[in-house]
Amino acid sequence: MMTKSLTLAILAAACVASPLCAQRPKRDYPSCDLARQHRLRAPTGGTIRDSRQAHIAMRADILQADIGNARKARRLSQSEAQRLWQRVAQIRRDADGFVAKQGFLSAGETASYDRALDMVAVRMCR
Repeated sequence: MMTKSLTLAILAAACVASPLCAQRPKRDYPSCDLARQHRLRAPTGGTIRDSRQAHIAMRADILQADIGNARKARRLSQSEAQRLWQRVAQIRRDADGFVAKQGFLSAGETASYDRALDMVAVRMCR
């Protein structure tokens, strides 16, 4: 039994020292999982009256939180974080403007805003 434990300890130590087992920095932010982000269902309420608007608002909230966390972890420069943050804010304002103007977001508009948020997420998650 002792040799089994010793063997496992040696293998673990060898793996940690090996470049093959070395862990790469992970970008495990929620906004990096685009498939899950597309399936988000957010509640309406307050100033958000449309379910698609709520979806875009929730995605924007998650993405901005992840941008802040990536900046704190120094995975993004201050200027890159500000650019990404402002892009997300602009997407949210545009979606809110459409809802204010026509009362809802169409499926096409939602898909367009999702793609725009995806582009920001891809830039952050690389």
